[in-house]
Amino acid sequence: MANIKSQIKRNKQNEARRRRNKAVRTALKSAGKNVRAAAADGDLEAAREKLREAARALDKAASKGVLHKRAAARRKSRLAARVSASA
Repeated sequence: MANIKSQIKRNKQNEARRRRNKAVRTALKSAGKNVRAAAADGDLEAAREKLREAARALDKAASKGVLHKRAAARRKSRLAARVSASA
């Protein structure tokens, strides 16, 4: 355990960020899974709606620094390809 006041504060900040980032990453995984499930069912309209929601979540995560900008773009591209392939 840290004795220095600034390090105690830094540890609290890191823990808060870790929890927030974990929640965002979990939500991103769920959003991707929802898109893939809708595409697999062949429900094109639902898949496109889920893709729109997932893309928005990925962009938001990238802007907050939870996910790298190119990683978000890659995931969006792969999800879009999956949806268009099911069409």
